Amino acid sequence: MNAPVAANAPVTMEIAREHIALVTLRRPEARNAINAVVAKEMDRIVAAIEADPNIWAAVITGAGGKAFCSGADLKEVSAGGMPALWTDAGGFAGFVNAKRDKVWIAAVDGLAVAGGFEVALACDFIIASEDAQFALPEVLRGLLAAAGGAYRLPRRLPRALAFELIATGARLGAARALTLNLINRVVPKEQTLQSALDFAETICVNAPLAVRESLRLARRAFDLEDAELSAQSLEAQERIMLTADFAEGPRAFIEKRPPSWQGR
Repeated sequence: MNAPVAANAPVTMEIAREHIALVTLRRPEARNAINAVVAKEMDRIVAAIEADPNIWAAVITGAGGKAFCSGADLKEVSAGGMPALWTDAGGFAGFVNAKRDKVWIAAVDGLAVAGGFEVALACDFIIASEDAQFALPEVLRGLLAAAGGAYRLPRRLPRALAFELIATGARLGAARALTLNLINRVVPKEQTLQSALDFAETICVNAPLAVRESLRLARRAFDLEDAELSAQSLEAQERIMLTADFAEGPRAFIEKRPPSWQGR
């Protein structure tokens, strides 16, 4: 792991394990709320991770144990700073609309509310602590879940419940979120980050380009017709067939050894 990060850095990135980056929101005094500095730095970090061929997966979490992220910093919003919480490339928090091909996992320890929930929803997987709670309380403050929550949540939950959570701002606990398949794992609080990194490591055992192409198709499943998805699947398969990893997989199987993926 990298050397200790600066204590006053509002968001950090380090290499936690081989091929796995760890991004940490570090504003526990503000429940890891997103301000302009965090949004700008997240935009930079996401771009750096996506451009690094040695990083295959990323875990994003929040410091302090009480909140993953509480969304927009309302002090900045009330002062007219809402536009600065969005970036051209990444949208809210420099993240929710970013073009991402790597695997992204949210390690939710505590509250994931408002824009914080939207950041988690923008990830591919969610690992949550037993005390985690999820909510879109924007309507309670005269706002709306414009960073993806209003349309991503109905894709992940039954329509009636998604509409209820959006319209009331009510919280959803981790146990129920798991039964509804909104999240992937519920783990003891002290194991949240470790479990998310373990989950990332399990994914990184597989061929990174195959994982990337597979998830790219899966993310589009709700947006495109079957004919277009079928065509894109064949195109992805053709790209994979040109890679060194495509040859390595069958060779390792025949030689009865673990594959040595190169990510190319």
